[in-house]
Amino acid sequence: MEPIIALWLPILLSAVAVFIISSILHTVFTYHNSDFNTLPEEDKIMEDLRKYNIPAGDYMMPYCKTNKERQSQEFKDKMNKGPMGVFTIFPSGKIAMGGLLFQWFIYCIIVSIFAAYLAGFTLPAGTHYLMVFRVTGTVAFAGYSLALLQNSIWYKKNWTATLKSFFDGLIYALLTAGIFGWLWPTI
Repeated sequence: MEPIIALWLPILLSAVAVFIISSILHTVFTYHNSDFNTLPEEDKIMEDLRKYNIPAGDYMMPYCKTNKERQSQEFKDKMNKGPMGVFTIFPSGKIAMGGLLFQWFIYCIIVSIFAAYLAGFTLPAGTHYLMVFRVTGTVAFAGYSLALLQNSIWYKKNWTATLKSFFDGLIYALLTAGIFGWLWPTI
């Protein structure tokens, strides 16, 4: 058993490595460019939505607050008539990438902390590289990829986009596992 504080270097290094690789995957490679589609008559739809001054947030249409309302004929008619959707409204203006990148880095640290916690709890110093790789890689893969599937299952997010992000998570997990295996404490 290794205390988590003894694993601070692989935690930070793997988070930095994932941050850098994710930046490369999203700026150099273009396979995520097709994750979203353009609305037909986008300018007109955007102009129409502006008049409602919709606050930033997550929305579903049609929406109901209670199960009783969901059973009403009015709600069923809305569902049948459509369109139906789940969408997020961002605040207007320039996207503050600095804050988003900071949050992503903190998330990378959190995934690495969980990988360190489980590996440190189950593996002693001197454990073979491949065993450390398997344990930390599995935890990191779960942290970076598995929860993405829920969005395609429940909210109809494009499966192709989800699977591309799932693949990214596999790359992040392999990188995390390699760093932990490399820097695992010796006896």
